[in-house]
Amino acid sequence: MLIKPSTAIRTDYNKISKLAHERAEPIYITKNGEGDLVVMSIDAFEAREEMYRLKVRMAIAEQQRLSGAKTYSIDDAEKMLRGIIDEKEV
Repeated sequence: MLIKPSTAIRTDYNKISKLAHERAEPIYITKNGEGDLVVMSIDAFEAREEMYRLKVRMAIAEQQRLSGAKTYSIDDAEKMLRGIIDEKEV
């Protein structure tokens, strides 16, 4: 975990930016010794957001499965996909 004082942003933005891009992880910014902000590169943020969306979709699917929603085996899914592919090739 990277922790930097708020003065680091004011005095050396380029260094913080470079660090954020190189490490691809959040940098915690403190103000008066207390946590205040988190800074990260856009690429790292977007990757985290995509992972979060995937986890949400997986949790929803698991809840549906536990609630009795119809499920498919890998073989069933492959057969359905083959059928779709075969239809498209005609």
